[in-house]
Amino acid sequence: MRQGWDPRYKIWVEHDEPASPTPPPVIDNTRQPLMSDMTTLLNDLSYIPLNNEHNEPTQGDIGETSNEPTQATCNEFEELYATANKELYPGCDYVTRLDFMAKFTYFKAKGRLTDSIFNEMLEFFQNVFPISKGFKLPPSYYAIKKTFKTTGLGYESIHAYGKTVTRRGKKVPKKVLRYFPIIPRLQRLYKSCHTAKDMIWHATGKCTEPDKMQHPVDGGTWKKFDTKYLDFEKEPRNVRLGLVADGFNPFGNLSQAYSIWPVILTTYNLPPWLCMKESSFMLTLVIPGPKSPGKDIDVYLRHLIEDLKVLWDRKCVETIDVASG
Repeated sequence: MRQGWDPRYKIWVEHDEPASPTPPPVIDNTRQPLMSDMTTLLNDLSYIPLNNEHNEPTQGDIGETSNEPTQATCNEFEELYATANKELYPGCDYVTRLDFMAKFTYFKAKGRLTDSIFNEMLEFFQNVFPISKGFKLPPSYYAIKKTFKTTGLGYESIHAYGKTVTRRGKKVPKKVLRYFPIIPRLQRLYKSCHTAKDMIWHATGKCTEPDKMQHPVDGGTWKKFDTKYLDFEKEPRNVRLGLVADGFNPFGNLSQAYSIWPVILTTYNLPPWLCMKESSFMLTLVIPGPKSPGKDIDVYLRHLIEDLKVLWDRKCVETIDVASG
C-alpha cells in the first residue's frame, strides 16, 4: 500500500492475472490513400500472363467454361473496376463503393439481418447521405448481390419436385437445392497470388516428424493412390479433395422438424494450417427441407459429381497459375 509493487514481481498472465495496461496508441493523422483490397481481388480474377504474346482471351470470365469471355462479362468487369476505384463520397480516400458493399454485406451476415431491414438501412443512408451530393450508395441488397455475382460469388437454384405439391394451382418444388459450382472456384485458387503457391504444398512441404501424420499426404491411403494413378501424381497442381456432409436444424429447436444439409469440400493440396481452416472450406451444396435427404442424397450430389467427372476424365479445364505464370 505504501511502497507499491516490488519491481521484481512477475505478472502471472498464464493464471489469468491481468497484464500491465498498455500505453494508449499513438494516433497518426497523416492518412495515405490505399489501393482497395477489392482491386487486388479483381486483378487476380482477370489475370493474363505476361508471356501471352497475342493477348489472347484467357479464363477471365469467372465461371464460364469457354476460353473466350463474353462481351457482357467484359463490360461487367469494367463496371466492377470502376466501382472498386470510385469514392464512396467526395474526398473519401479510404472506402470505395465496392468496399462499402462488401463490409456492409458482411455485417448483414454477421448480425443475421433480414433483407427488408437491410434495405431499410440502405434507404436511411441514402436519405442521410443523398446521392445528389455525390454519395455512391447501392440502392438495394438485390443490387449488391447482382454486383458480387460477377466475381463468381453466386449459386445455382435447382428445383427438386419429387411428389407433386401444388399451391394456388401452381406446381411448387419440394426442395430448392443450392449448388455453388466448384470449377470456377478451383480455378480461383490458382488465379490468386495468395493461394497459388500453397496449392502445391503437398509436393514441396516436408513432414517435420516422420513417425507422425501431420497431413493426409503422410498417410498410406494417399501414397497408395499415387501408386495407382501415376499420371495424376506427376502433376502436383492436380487437386485433391475431401468431401463431408452433415445435417443440422437451422432454427435451433429440436422439436421442429426441419433440416439443412451442407456439403463441404476441403482442399488437401493446401498445408495443414490452411486445409482444415474454416475459411478454406468450400461450401458446394445446401440441401434444405422438412426431412434429411437420407439415402437419396446421391440424387442431390449429382451436379457436384458431374463436375468432378469433367475434371477427372481428363477433359481438363484450362486455368492460369499465377505462381509460375
